[in-house]
Amino acid sequence: MEMIIDFPGGARVDAHFADYTVKTDQPPMGGGEGSAPTPFAVFLSSLGTCAGIYVLGFCRQRGISTDGIRIIQRMYSNPMTGLVGKFELEIQVPPEFPEKYRPALIRSADQCAVKKHFEHPPEFEITTKEVAMA
Repeated sequence: MEMIIDFPGGARVDAHFADYTVKTDQPPMGGGEGSAPTPFAVFLSSLGTCAGIYVLGFCRQRGISTDGIRIIQRMYSNPMTGLVGKFELEIQVPPEFPEKYRPALIRSADQCAVKKHFEHPPEFEITTKEVAMA
């Protein structure tokens, strides 16, 4: 998969892939307009939304309504590094959600590909390449 990252103006930085564009910006105090989430917020939201895809799939396979189900994601920073040191995902279910499926619902969210990448981070290589502008 390839993404094209460009700079549409101000502090905005966008990612383009397939038929999609993910827009990001910085808050006014960071030199932006606050017109979109920061890249880091988009990154963090990918964990909860990925877990949500697995929860959704679990419920659909069993014919369980997702009405009243939501995931609360909490992040805790390590005071020494300022980096996120812990994530919590709390799957909130309505009272009528079958008790027997709660452990399996947790296991389904645990299959999230974003979470797995956190657990087994990839290698990074950053280079530059000079290209002539058309």
